Amino acid sequence: MDQALMWGTLLLKHSYLKLFQILVLAGLFCFCSGISEVIKRVKDTAVLPCDYNISADDLTRVRIYWQKKKNSDVVLSVISGEANVWPKYKNRTIPTITNNPSIVILALQLSDSGIYDCIIQKLEKGGFQRVHLKSVRLQVTADFPVPSISELENPSANIKRIICSTSGGFPKPHLSWLENGKELNPISTTVSQDPESKLYTISSELDFNVTNNHSFMCLIKYANLTVSQIFNWQKYEPTDPPFIHQPRTWITPLASGFSVLCAGLCAALCVVILKCRPNSRCAARMCCERRNEESTEMETISPIYSRPAKASE
Repeated sequence: MDQALMWGTLLLKHSYLKLFQILVLAGLFCFCSGISEVIKRVKDTAVLPCDYNISADDLTRVRIYWQKKKNSDVVLSVISGEANVWPKYKNRTIPTITNNPSIVILALQLSDSGIYDCIIQKLEKGGFQRVHLKSVRLQVTADFPVPSISELENPSANIKRIICSTSGGFPKPHLSWLENGKELNPISTTVSQDPESKLYTISSELDFNVTNNHSFMCLIKYANLTVSQIFNWQKYEPTDPPFIHQPRTWITPLASGFSVLCAGLCAALCVVILKCRPNSRCAARMCCERRNEESTEMETISPIYSRPAKASE
C-alpha cells in the first residue's frame, strides 16, 4: 500500500516536472524566435522595428524586405537605398532605412493585423545572403464602447435578470461578471462578428436575488485592454400594511350620516331658541295679568255674614 502511494506520488511529481519543462521550452522558443508585439488602435500609427543597424556606407550592399507572413504580401523593399512601397500600403507606409531600419504604417486598419517579417540581405561572396530576420506581431484593436447594463423581465418574484452588452470592437472580447472580486456564472453569453467590418458584438445575461444588496461589474477584455460597467442594486424594503394607508369604506358613510344628523339637530335647536327669545317677555306679562285677574275676582265676591240662630218657640 505504501509502495503504491509512493509510486503514485513520484509519477505526479514527474508529470509536473514534464509540464514545467514544456512551458520553459515554449517560453525559450518565443524568446529566441525574436517575435515582438506592437498593439495599436484603429486609425493610429504603428512603428515596426527591425532591430538591425545599417550604416549609410552599407546601403549599396544591403537589401531590406518587409513582408506579411500570413499571405506573403510584400509591404516594401529597399534596394540600393531606394524604397519601393507596394500598392496596398502606398501613401500610408514610410520606411526608415539607416540605423535601425523600420516601417511606419499610418491610418491603421483591422486588416493590418498580423506578423510582419523584416529580412535583411547583404552582399557577400558575389551574392546576397540573409544576415538578419526579425518578426513583429502587429495587433490592431478597435475600442469597445463602455458596456450598457439594462433590466430584462423577471424570471420569478424574487429573481431579476439583467443584460450587459457592447459592440463595435476588435479583437474578439471576453466578458466576465464580478461581485466583490469573485467571478459569477452568467445565464448565457453571446459573441458575434460582422462579416464585413470584422467588428465584434458581445452580450451576457445574469440572474440575481432581489432580496439582497448587490454591486456587479461587467468586465470586457480584448487584447491588453479592458472596459467595464457597474450595476448597483438595493434590496426591497418592507412596506406598511395597505389598511393603514387606505381608509375603510364603512367609516365614510357613517361619518357623513353623523355629520348630517348633528347639523339637523343644531338647526332645530337654533330655531327653537330664536322663537322663544322674542316671546319671553310676553309670557311673563300674561302671567302677571292672570294673577291680577284672580286677585280681583277674589275681592268682588261678597262676604257671607253668619246670623245667630233663633230660639225655638
